[in-house]
Amino acid sequence: MNQTGNPVPPLSELLTADAIKLQLTSNERQAVLGELVDQIKQIAGQPAARNALVHALEEREQLHSTGIGDGVALPHARNALVGLVDHPILIFGRHDAGLPYGSIDNSPAKLFFLLVAPTVTQHLAVLARLSRLLRDPKLRKSLLGAKSADEVRSFIRDAEAKL
Repeated sequence: MNQTGNPVPPLSELLTADAIKLQLTSNERQAVLGELVDQIKQIAGQPAARNALVHALEEREQLHSTGIGDGVALPHARNALVGLVDHPILIFGRHDAGLPYGSIDNSPAKLFFLLVAPTVTQHLAVLARLSRLLRDPKLRKSLLGAKSADEVRSFIRDAEAKL
C-alpha cells in the first residue's frame, strides 16, 4: 500500500519512459500484443516468460476483447501472473492508424495500455484507475497527440491529479 492507502502507486509512476512506445507498427492484434510485451524490461532475455505472457494475453482476448471503445484497448491477462513480475507494470503503446480490435463500439484501437500485475488486488486497482482516467475525451486526445514519452507521463499525471 502507498501513502494514500491504494495498493499501487499512481499510474504516472508505473508508466516509465522506457515503457512507452509511440509508434506501434504491427497491423494485427497478436503482433501488437508482442510489441507491447517486448517493452517490459523485466522479462527481456527470458523467452519462456515472454511467451507465457503473450499466450496469457491472447487467451484473455479470445474470451472477450479488451478493447473498451473510444479507440482504447487495455490488454491484460485474466488472472494475475504470480511470479512473472514483483510489482505492477504498465506499458503504453500508440498505433497512429489504429487497428481492428473487437472493441465494443467497433472503433479501431489506437491507444493501448498493457497491464501485468503480481496480485489480483493490484491488477483490479490499476484497471479501475485506468478505466476512470480514459473516460475523459481530453486525455485520450492528448495521448493521441503526445510527441514524447515525457508528455504521455505528464498527461497521465495531470489527469490523475484531477481524480
